[in-house]
Amino acid sequence: MALQISATNPEHPALLLELPWQLPLEEWPEHYLVPLPRGISRHVVRYARAGAEVVAVKELAERPAVREYELLRSLDRLGIPAVDPLAVVTERTDEKGEPLEPVLITRHLGGSMPYRSMFETTMRPATMHRLMDALAVLLVRLHLAGFAWGDCSLSNTLFRRDAGAYAAYLVDAETGDLHPQLSSGQRDYDLDLARVNISGELLDLEAAGALHPSVDPIEFGAEICARYQGLWDELTRTSVYPAGKHHYIDRRIRRLNDLGFDVAEMQIAHSSNGDTVTFVPKVVDAGHHQRQLLRLTGLDTEENQARRLLNDLESWMATQDDYAPGDPPPGSRLRSSRGHPHAARPEVLAHRWVRDVFRPTVRAVPLDLRGSMDAAELYHELLEHRWYLSEHAQHDIGLDTVVDDYVTNILPKVRETLPPRADTAAPPA
Repeated sequence: MALQISATNPEHPALLLELPWQLPLEEWPEHYLVPLPRGISRHVVRYARAGAEVVAVKELAERPAVREYELLRSLDRLGIPAVDPLAVVTERTDEKGEPLEPVLITRHLGGSMPYRSMFETTMRPATMHRLMDALAVLLVRLHLAGFAWGDCSLSNTLFRRDAGAYAAYLVDAETGDLHPQLSSGQRDYDLDLARVNISGELLDLEAAGALHPSVDPIEFGAEICARYQGLWDELTRTSVYPAGKHHYIDRRIRRLNDLGFDVAEMQIAHSSNGDTVTFVPKVVDAGHHQRQLLRLTGLDTEENQARRLLNDLESWMATQDDYAPGDPPPGSRLRSSRGHPHAARPEVLAHRWVRDVFRPTVRAVPLDLRGSMDAAELYHELLEHRWYLSEHAQHDIGLDTVVDDYVTNILPKVRETLPPRADTAAPPA
């Protein structure tokens, strides 16, 4: 039979046809390959260039290749961090007509690294803790979506830097299975596998002399269980509080924030006698605030920046005469101006905030003094400085005063640690 390419995008087959499918993957010539670091895999894996794309090509039997392809597509639809599936190539034969193994093709995750490459220079324990945090978050998100991984490990994960932390992406779904909901036993099985796999991988690094001497591989393997359990409990438990104790709900939300999640919506139900309220948070997926801020203001920022700017936007909205009191915050899908005949739409208020607050504040800082900071990061720094000055003065300090003090007393010290601005001719925000 002729070569078969099943792809998610109609443009991909034409690009993929340029690759040497008549050769076993181990024998592909160097000029087809891209020299990127690869993790440990039970299969032959190579990075190759297909047009403008860099793709990961993995040889495996047809049934698991097709199954993993479909699982990765399902995870993509669910918004789970995983590699992007592009195609499955079957009916491969060599130049003598002998059959070759099919391949699964995924898009290379830009800026990502397998864990072994990250340990080429001995990694500090604090950084390893951040890796465990990222992996715990990924495993919780998979389980919330009903995905049983079946082989959670550092080897089956890619890590990408994320504003001082790390984001973890699933890279191998071959052993996974998708269900409407996971049982406690399924989750515990995944978690125990993760503990054993991670401890084994760290023991290998220790034997190779690539592990920090203060790190205990067994303890670090167990750490994933503790971090996962704390996160799972905080995200999924239902809380019952005395009526009127709204600060209890705020404290619960703050704990979720500390774990790296945010609440977009809340379900709050009063008991029949009115003595208690039941609170169930709905957790925001990564990137929610980026999308929300972009929709409201047109500002395209990083996720943590977006969360901070949305908080400032909400506070500013509350001071406006045409703000609808009692509305949920800008990041909530429940937000509405219905019933408030003189209230402006959230998008109108948001664009007014950009025009009257955000842009003038950023422009007040001379462009040649900002170094490499973009507008959103600069505004975040100014908000931090306003909080500091306000705490010291015991009253709110206006942004004009904050900008003057920041430019005079803070920015000269900050600039010493910042790389030079790449484009000094860029217009201010």
